[in-house]
Amino acid sequence: MTVTLVDVAARARVSPATVSRVLNGNYPVAAATRERVLRAVDELDYVLNGPASSLAAAASDLIGILVDDIADPFFGIIAGAAQTSIGDGVSGRAGGGKLAVVCNTGGSAERELTCLTLLQRQRPAAVILAGGALEDPRHIAATTAKLAKLAACGTAVVLCGRPPLPGGPAVATLTFDHRGGSRRLTEHLIALGHRRIGYVAGPPDRTTTRQRLEGHRAALAGARIGGSEGAGGVEGVGADREGLTVYCTYERGSGYEAARELLSHDPGLTAIVAADDTVALGVCAALREKGLRVPEDVSVAGFDDLPFSADAVPALTTVRLPLHEVGRRAGRLAVGAERPPPGGVETIDAVLVPRASTAPPPRVL
Repeated sequence: MTVTLVDVAARARVSPATVSRVLNGNYPVAAATRERVLRAVDELDYVLNGPASSLAAAASDLIGILVDDIADPFFGIIAGAAQTSIGDGVSGRAGGGKLAVVCNTGGSAERELTCLTLLQRQRPAAVILAGGALEDPRHIAATTAKLAKLAACGTAVVLCGRPPLPGGPAVATLTFDHRGGSRRLTEHLIALGHRRIGYVAGPPDRTTTRQRLEGHRAALAGARIGGSEGAGGVEGVGADREGLTVYCTYERGSGYEAARELLSHDPGLTAIVAADDTVALGVCAALREKGLRVPEDVSVAGFDDLPFSADAVPALTTVRLPLHEVGRRAGRLAVGAERPPPGGVETIDAVLVPRASTAPPPRVL
């Protein structure tokens, strides 16, 4: 059943005229009243409709790009490439380009849904969701419902770097082979002779974290590394047959603290795999503070192949994701300048890039 402006007014205990004033922003309304109206709009999932809002229908020139953190190079590269692609040769309603708006969610499930609701009111031409998804069934269901409503109004939905949503409304999904890339990275360390390998994972509630950790553990299991090695445990560090794992956020400082925790638990680690390249920098800093050399004493590897990775000292072994190319394609898919992949889903290869930060462990030199 379609929610009307009258329904919103009843929920907020105001007149329909007051709701209209709040949504149109053309008349002063008390802050408490405005907050009550907007809360009712969110609770009822109300979307502007009718002739007065037809200019904001899905033929709008607005495109929303949702990212966790625009300051993170991973998201910045994708968003920047998508914006550039959207603006290249794409005509808007009045002959101009599309307006791409980047929404920074901070990794918050609530904020992500709020951004989708705010975009929904504008009837955007497209929405691009970049990066891994939260692994919360309720959030997945809520996100899928929001995207379905957007798609029903003609909004193109593109998932970039995310796994497909079961039964979701995405026009196209470009997802990364996190498992395969992570497995190849750990196999590289095993081939060098490493057996005591620590792992600094990302936030535990993200699809990217789970997939990369699964790839790492698959490599260890394939080499039959693990057992009771390193058992004992310190809060925050898990020791099982797959090896040592500690979770952190995708920040340099978080990688620094995670590496210190791993080393306090097992000072004999000969290699540490980091959740991404930024985290790897923090790991290297913690090792230097302990008087350990990279890679002579401990090898370090990252993920993503961010621009600074090749210039780090030593240059960082990592896994390359074609972030710029995928962001560019997401923008083209959003404006219909590129056809969706067969079946709507394409998995992008993750390529191992060995550099100077990994070497054989000291005992086999």
